[in-house]
Amino acid sequence: MSRIHLLSPRLANQIAAGEVVERPANIIKELVENSMDAGATQVDVEAEQGGVKLLRVRDNGHGIDKDDLSLALSRHATSKITTLDDLEAVGTMGFRGEALASISSVSRLTLTSRAEGGDEAWQVSAEGRDMQAEIRPAAHPTGTTVEARDLFFNTPARRKFLRTEKTEFSHLEETLKKLALSRYDVAFSLRHNNRTIHALRPAPRTIDREKRIATLLSPQFIDNSVHIDVEAAGLHIEGWVGLPTFSRSQADMQYFFVNGRAVRDKLVVHAIKQAYRDVLYHGRHPAFVLYLWLDPRLVDVNVHPTKHEVRFRDGRLVHDFIFRSLHRALGDVRPDQPIAALTPAPSQVVSGTEAGEFQGQSRLDWQPSVVASPASFQPGGYASGVAESRPTGAEVASQLRSFEQMTQPLREPVPLPESNEQDMPPLGFAVAQLHGIYILAQNAQGLVVVDMHAAHERITYERLKVAVDDQGVQSQPLLVPVTLSVSEREADAAEQYAEDFRQLGVELARVGPENIMIRQIPVLLQQAEVPQLITDMLGDLMEHGASDRILAHRNELLSTMACHGSVRANRRLTIPEMNALLRDMEATERSGQCNHGRPTWTQMSMSELDKLFLRGR
Repeated sequence: MSRIHLLSPRLANQIAAGEVVERPANIIKELVENSMDAGATQVDVEAEQGGVKLLRVRDNGHGIDKDDLSLALSRHATSKITTLDDLEAVGTMGFRGEALASISSVSRLTLTSRAEGGDEAWQVSAEGRDMQAEIRPAAHPTGTTVEARDLFFNTPARRKFLRTEKTEFSHLEETLKKLALSRYDVAFSLRHNNRTIHALRPAPRTIDREKRIATLLSPQFIDNSVHIDVEAAGLHIEGWVGLPTFSRSQADMQYFFVNGRAVRDKLVVHAIKQAYRDVLYHGRHPAFVLYLWLDPRLVDVNVHPTKHEVRFRDGRLVHDFIFRSLHRALGDVRPDQPIAALTPAPSQVVSGTEAGEFQGQSRLDWQPSVVASPASFQPGGYASGVAESRPTGAEVASQLRSFEQMTQPLREPVPLPESNEQDMPPLGFAVAQLHGIYILAQNAQGLVVVDMHAAHERITYERLKVAVDDQGVQSQPLLVPVTLSVSEREADAAEQYAEDFRQLGVELARVGPENIMIRQIPVLLQQAEVPQLITDMLGDLMEHGASDRILAHRNELLSTMACHGSVRANRRLTIPEMNALLRDMEATERSGQCNHGRPTWTQMSMSELDKLFLRGR
């Protein structure tokens, strides 16, 4: 090996560029962030050949003074931080001062700028081979324009790793989407090969922001989402969360911003996934555009070269806040809310008897100590009173027995209750039952079709959860305590979170440097693989500061009970029974989906029905 020596500025910048500049999209991110930090209200982006031949970013920001132009292309040169305190509370998008130097080391870069209040503009150019900046006068309005041509012209090996023009431009467009979603007060435009792709005006109002989201993502997302705005404990989250029925086959519509910076954080993803857990169909991904605001001193953005990851000082607080905010927002979505999204997307999986969901089902012997009110079908009226009172266990058993006897259809037709559109319930009134599976109802908008098993399953499931929560976690000591061999780090976590385990009904004791003992477990976990469950919980606690494994296992058991205890296919319901189910749906959280994430009902408006029969043409 040769003696230790200093790297040349050119080679040092090219090495740094490997961390910052992977493809044209990375250059756009750095340049547009600089424009936003400069107070720009208009940012225009132009690209040719996917950004490999030309990238141009023009803004109307504060501009750069003549004396600072050449310094702007130097490594670690920035106007955004001066002390360590500034770094610990970063309020700008960029702060390291490496972007322009890295870009100029792998492209032919030209920077033209006119400072605010300046009489003339100046231009500086640099090419990767010599890194010598040349300054000359130029014509330019207040603001800055940066051009990067012939990306990787001096590093052919790096250029070979670039993909096709279409692929590179799709990455570039996606990057600009994130930036446009992060700053609604800035106007953006994007041109590719002399063709305008996006022209976005500032969006100061909520309705304007929704239009921008619809333009960049999809109009269906806005139609199928809920707006949330929650503030607590110094944290503020706002944005739009897609309804479970608007799920995606891949995680391609997920945008999360921390203090205006787009991030992909494991803690955030885990909290959101947990909030959607029992309303999202297996293998599907939620869609969301969310903004988290907190004190900059409580989050470290300097943990990744591209700033895609962050580290929260109190990760557990942030995790619980995100989870509870989304969980509450999704739980509050009920049929009485006028959201077009409640109509499921057409691309849903097969359900009902066609999917074999009702095969092999049998009723359970309901235990009064566990079940509060699995059914509230009461003939003679449609107001079932979900939250007003809870029947006793004997009353529940009596209701179940009487319900099983209600199998004969009404012999006389029952007319719809007299009601105008203002008084009509959101799901309307039942008119018929189809093939023993679906309830057909008429509401003010048109026709409502309800999957009676899926709807009753959700109602029963939610009531079971409430009943168990009211009774608290019932635990029992193990006759023979179980000893687990774990790592020393896991044993430390078991000691640190002993009180958290105790609140969940689990009692752990450390009996050695790498051994813990399980002395007590919840009653509901008698048949579970408790050692594996405890190990998984320790892993969650070490990574996220929280774990919901016991709750998930409990809910899985309750979901199975609810599935078996719900009304089955081919059971004939009377009109009062069907109306009772509709009223229960209107009063139950998450009633738009069953426990497995399938939709429970859909709406067909009168205009849609008219189109089917060509009425009005």
